[in-house]
Amino acid sequence: MVKKEGIIKKVLKKERTFGQKAADILTKIAGSWTFIILLLVLIAAWIYLNVTAYVQGWDPWPFIILNLCLSCLAALQAPIILMSQNRQGQKDRLKIEYDYQVNRKAEKEIQEVKTMLTRIERKMNKKKK
Repeated sequence: MVKKEGIIKKVLKKERTFGQKAADILTKIAGSWTFIILLLVLIAAWIYLNVTAYVQGWDPWPFIILNLCLSCLAALQAPIILMSQNRQGQKDRLKIEYDYQVNRKAEKEIQEVKTMLTRIERKMNKKKK
């Protein structure tokens, strides 16, 4: 299993472009609990500061600037996440192909061993007679 992962990682690292590397890193960060909690804290702070501002806040209710920021975040994250998912699909296809090749080789070797055992069995049967 370790050998398979190592081979696949080597193949994938050779093929990765800057955009693919960035998409993988960004997806790893944006898909973490740390990011989600940090974003929720930031939104809560934004709302709190605007609701409790002594003078009119920079983004009074209904928080249009906050909505714009969140919409931009979603618009940028969606294609990046899709790129990363496509990349994961490529990794999965490589793993499946590698597994198929290993299974074919194992099947050949099993057939060879079976053939050898059959020959040995025939020889032993001839000696018994």
